[in-house]
Amino acid sequence: MKHSIFLRIYGGMLAVLVLVALLGVLSLHLVNEVRAAQHRERLAQGTFSLMADNLAQQNATERKRSLLMWERLLGVPLSLQPMSARTLEGGQRARLYRGLVVVQKTGPHAAQVLRKVGQEDLLLVAQVKQVSEQLARATLYLLADELVRYPVTEQPQRLAELARSKGFGFGVALQRIERVGLDDDQRRRVEEGDTVMALGRDGDSVRVFAGLPGSPLVLEIGPLHQLNPYPPQLLILITFLGLCLIGLVVYLLVRQLERRVSGMAIAATRIAQGSLDTRVPAGDADSVGHLAAAFNGMAEHLQRSLNMQRELVRAVSHELRTPVARLRFGLEMIESATSDQARAKHLAGMDGDIQDLDKLVDEMLTYARLEQGAPALKFQRVELDALFDRVIEELAPLNSQVRLLRGPCQANEGCWVEAEPRYLHRALQNLVSNALRHASSEVRLSYQLGQQRCRIDVEDDGPGIAQGYWDRIFTPFTRLDDSRSRASGGHGLGLSIVRRIIYWHAGRATVGRSQALGGACFSLNWPREQPPQ
Repeated sequence: MKHSIFLRIYGGMLAVLVLVALLGVLSLHLVNEVRAAQHRERLAQGTFSLMADNLAQQNATERKRSLLMWERLLGVPLSLQPMSARTLEGGQRARLYRGLVVVQKTGPHAAQVLRKVGQEDLLLVAQVKQVSEQLARATLYLLADELVRYPVTEQPQRLAELARSKGFGFGVALQRIERVGLDDDQRRRVEEGDTVMALGRDGDSVRVFAGLPGSPLVLEIGPLHQLNPYPPQLLILITFLGLCLIGLVVYLLVRQLERRVSGMAIAATRIAQGSLDTRVPAGDADSVGHLAAAFNGMAEHLQRSLNMQRELVRAVSHELRTPVARLRFGLEMIESATSDQARAKHLAGMDGDIQDLDKLVDEMLTYARLEQGAPALKFQRVELDALFDRVIEELAPLNSQVRLLRGPCQANEGCWVEAEPRYLHRALQNLVSNALRHASSEVRLSYQLGQQRCRIDVEDDGPGIAQGYWDRIFTPFTRLDDSRSRASGGHGLGLSIVRRIIYWHAGRATVGRSQALGGACFSLNWPREQPPQ
């Protein structure tokens, strides 16, 4: 059973690891998609901002001419469309109003680039398949067209303003031709007015150069980097390392859990073999720690129960031995009796012993029934005055030398309590019987009823009970004398039955010293009203 549990745990762990791997693949794909979209937006931002701002300053005829020219330069279709004709998300619309471009993917390698034209409700729309040399050439043309309007000395400052205001996603600069690192052929082509593309120093980027008419400076854009998506090999490596780490951590946790559960299984086996003092460590506050604490509580309860059973067996054996021995003696005396009077005396003694045995069996059955669990209690309103009168009427004739009286009783709103009538009567009977056996001349019954709780006191003027025995007196078969003398009668179960009865009434049975009579005072305290069942 234990191995099947851990096999399920390991199987669940494997399923989690596979799920983590699948989520990693999906996450890598989504990250690459987001990076690609951001890369396209960075590359298109500056160029399309220049075109849109130029269109905002032109009339309708100039706009048509500019769009045709830019289409030839870019090699992509360009158009002006009203914003109301486009389906835009809230984030995309906000980007457009902030002067940023929006790239909407339309295919594996195609996208639409959108840019708002000035303050008008118009969008510049371009159908872009890929960022190519034509986009770089168009960017150079647009920048050059802006710069040639300024003197050579002001061109670097103007270029810096354009780069800052239009948000180019790549570098733009003006440099002298001898400092850009071109070979002779490339320098010649630049001087002739051609556009030159040169491979970057890192080998993964491109720089584009073009000369400015009437200026010794060269316009450079770049480096333009190609998007390098995260490779699957990197994902495999990261996933493998992550799964190894997760697997190691989970294994250590499960291994520790398995070790602790195995310890509990070993402890359970030892308890089953009779080693009732076996316990498991329960220091941790996790679920296994709570389970271990519950296990130890169960083991302690079993140990107490078994010890109590053993004590009960020993006590019952002792209790039965005396009346059985007297019965055997009575039978022998009857056989040797010479007169009817002697035989009648022995028969009367044997009848008393049989009654004593019957009473002991009845108390043992009652106690066992109360110890097994909550009996079927039917709580009813019980009038304490009537209950006291009944008990006094039943028990007063049993000891003519002791007066059984009612003490002071205090009650608010009637003298009733909610209890199980039969069991409450039995508990009060046991207390009064015990008091009658030990009293010198008087036993007094009283009660106090409050709004929430009630208390019954049974006091006597006997020798009382030493304080060291107050907690032990309710233990089954406990007597104050070690010889277990039967001079005072009783079997040592009456008070135990009282304690269990009041326990099932959600109350407590206590003992102390009587302030009024000087002997013992037994008290029953429980809620006056019982919760509905």
